[in-house]
Amino acid sequence: MSVREEIEKAEAALLSPYAVKSKETLGRDRPLSPDQLRTEFQRDRDRILHCKSFRRLKFKTQVFISPEGDHYRTRLTHTLEVAQVARTIARSLRLNEDLTEAIALGHDLGHTPFGHIGERTLNELSAEGFRHNEQSLRVVERLENGGKGLNLTKEVRDGILNHSGALKPMTLEGCCVARADRIAYINHDIDDALRAGVLQEYELPKDCLKTLGQTHGERIETMICDIVKQSAGKKELQMSPLIQEATDGLRAFLFDKVYRDSWRRAEENKCDHVIRGLFSYYTKNPGEMPLEYIEIAYQEGTERAVIDFISGMTDRYAVRCYTSLFLPDAFSGE
Repeated sequence: MSVREEIEKAEAALLSPYAVKSKETLGRDRPLSPDQLRTEFQRDRDRILHCKSFRRLKFKTQVFISPEGDHYRTRLTHTLEVAQVARTIARSLRLNEDLTEAIALGHDLGHTPFGHIGERTLNELSAEGFRHNEQSLRVVERLENGGKGLNLTKEVRDGILNHSGALKPMTLEGCCVARADRIAYINHDIDDALRAGVLQEYELPKDCLKTLGQTHGERIETMICDIVKQSAGKKELQMSPLIQEATDGLRAFLFDKVYRDSWRRAEENKCDHVIRGLFSYYTKNPGEMPLEYIEIAYQEGTERAVIDFISGMTDRYAVRCYTSLFLPDAFSGE
């Protein structure tokens, strides 16, 4: 018996009846020969971990744009925190931890430079609209691996697409990631806002903290433990009304005091200007994009290719492109 078969046997014996067993996956668009060591979901996790889009997350904004401090979250550290929270929930509910981790690592691969500022701008510019969860799915299905995609299982792709938005994931493992995403960003964005001086401890809503906890760690533990308690043995993930209300209240506070507040408006306008400038230029000059995007322009249209190109940029690459296109180089003649 191979290592993979031993893992699959253990899953059948130990996992919840509501968990997705690796052996029962709905499969890939292009079937692969079984791996001797890894289950199908472990292979998906590894494919995501080693792809270029994952590596670029370390230079993409979470909330604070181009922070000089070493301890602010990036899109990569956010992804890792989501994976940790999601795996804890999945393990506690005896769900498939490998499937959960694969979805979590891939859920933000399609995020834009400058975080949700870039997403908002591309959504305004694109005739079809732009949503980062849909772009994340496009990354793994179409853009990675020289245009072949990563050929992931259906369960992982579904979880990536439906980690945000109106639709629910088809698996409880996907629901773990959707819950973990919110738990992670609510708590680490408060942490970063306090570090930046944008918020002060006394400003945090006292009723929410009384319910959830006074510290970063206490709040995360309260949220996770409540989900596990309310969801054990059930076909869906739930929070108790009290914890859900406090969590929603903390999220609303963040939107009011951090995400939409005037302190970031000037920087948002700069980011918006960069994205719009790049979009306008490359729409008029698609032949100046890398070859892979020129091919997309031929196959799917120029706007689609430009959206793919810009959304894949890191913050610093977007600024570098804008600078090279629109700002003069210093004259260095002898």
